[in-house]
Amino acid sequence: MADVPDRKRPRVYLAGPEVFLPDPMAAGRAKVALCAAAGLDGLFPLDAALDLSGLDKHRQARSIAMANEGLMRSADCIIANLTPFRGVSMDSGTAFEVGFMRALGRPVFGYTNVVEDFAVRARAYRAGARIAGDCDRADIEVEDFDLAENLMITEAIGASGGGLVRRAGRHDALLEDLTAFEKSVEAVAAYFEVRPSQA
Repeated sequence: MADVPDRKRPRVYLAGPEVFLPDPMAAGRAKVALCAAAGLDGLFPLDAALDLSGLDKHRQARSIAMANEGLMRSADCIIANLTPFRGVSMDSGTAFEVGFMRALGRPVFGYTNVVEDFAVRARAYRAGARIAGDCDRADIEVEDFDLAENLMITEAIGASGGGLVRRAGRHDALLEDLTAFEKSVEAVAAYFEVRPSQA
């Protein structure tokens, strides 16, 4: 999707469940454009443009995972969309990517378009409709530290030198609302001291 990146510009891996949207490439282009305007090279996971033809589902999955790990290794930091996805918590693949980048020692930035704490969401879920096979029970503790997400995610962000933006996004377009993402892009540009001449 992107042209050959300018290695003078910090490379930012753009993690999140937007890859599952009906038009993931459009979502990726929008994020990459916002990064470019701030003097950053955005790396959207579908940049790998893999040819998965002829591969069974397991080999397709492995190819995607290895390509994304390669993109992350080439990145200087990550911006992860922590907006809850298919449940109380963030997308599980994005959670892995946060941990992967933290393990590489790279700065981790995140944003969420939902302002309610993790504990509030977990209790509301527990009181409502349940997913078959869910092992949660009333006697199991709900983690409550007034955080946006599980403490391992939020503490990885803080300990890495990154930051977390929490903002109430548009209810009808929580994955498409890029206002909090833009704030994260600004934070990354400030972190790397990207000057206007680099943009």
